[in-house]
Amino acid sequence: MSEKYIVTWDMLQIYTRKLANRLVKLNSWNKIVAISRGGLVPASILARELNIRYVDTICIASYNYNSLKKNRTIIKKSQSNSSKIIIVDDLVDTGGTAKIIRKLYPKAYFVTIFAKPMGKILVDNYIIDVSQNIWIEQPWDMSISYISPLKK
Repeated sequence: MSEKYIVTWDMLQIYTRKLANRLVKLNSWNKIVAISRGGLVPASILARELNIRYVDTICIASYNYNSLKKNRTIIKKSQSNSSKIIIVDDLVDTGGTAKIIRKLYPKAYFVTIFAKPMGKILVDNYIIDVSQNIWIEQPWDMSISYISPLKK
């Protein structure tokens, strides 16, 4: 993937609050389950905005910065499963993780901030459409550093 979509902390908070605004109108949610690690920050913001104190995780290993792993590994599951639960991840890409989530938590409401074409039909709600060939660079994976000018 050559193109990148750079996400700043401010952008992530704005997008997640927009998602929270949609969610507050849909249901009386009582639990959030974050898909670790990408869903942890959005889940924290959603928990604050929706005043939800019960936050749990499901831990699935799927991405490596340089390549997409062939096999997804479930490291930890959440015991929660109802129609009042929000499951949150930062993005849905090919849909591999989303298929696991749908199978494990068929009653839950699954949301992401970003959605790519191959996976977006698997989530109930998302905020930003992103092309399939774009790598989303999340703020927790970056640092601010000096860049030299093109011409010296």
